[in-house]
Amino acid sequence: MAITTQERKEALASAAEQELKGLEARGVRMAGNAFSPIVLIKGELNDAERSGGTLLAGADGTALRAALGAIGWEPQDLCVLSAVAGPGDGAVAGGLTDAGLLPVDLFREALEALDPEAIILLDDPAADLLREAYADALSIIEDFDTAMLKPGLIASVLGRRVLALDGFEAALSQPVEKQRMWAFLKQMPPLGAPY
Repeated sequence: MAITTQERKEALASAAEQELKGLEARGVRMAGNAFSPIVLIKGELNDAERSGGTLLAGADGTALRAALGAIGWEPQDLCVLSAVAGPGDGAVAGGLTDAGLLPVDLFREALEALDPEAIILLDDPAADLLREAYADALSIIEDFDTAMLKPGLIASVLGRRVLALDGFEAALSQPVEKQRMWAFLKQMPPLGAPY
């Protein structure tokens, strides 16, 4: 008996859902569309996020949605991944870093499960974790500053565009820093169709 396209789609969606639930049970926190072409990674959580609130539910989320919308990302094209472990069995068993960040292997597994075309690192802890998780891929980038994920430079990491920001939420209170973040973000519009 042949499998229909609809049955195949449903099976793939079910498998992805199970994989994401498994990651969540191991301490991975995510919010938004798991099939999004862009993932925002946050390592410095505010008080509401640390106490279990939704990621990017505050002023930083509002500003990011507006900025990304202005450069062409659709509102549903947003997924946020916390670099900080949430409650879950695997986070403790996997060996958290001193800063409470996800274990490198678990972080990489989560990012690969999301499989975005673009990644925005919102702060230094997020950049540090990605730097460690993808050291092998970053080491082949010829430009040192790009390989080190210097803020404002776009690195190609395993076919994904990666942009590091050095503290998006903190920049919102300083007009000059806010403008700098906007200049960085304008470099990451969605890619057009391949034809």
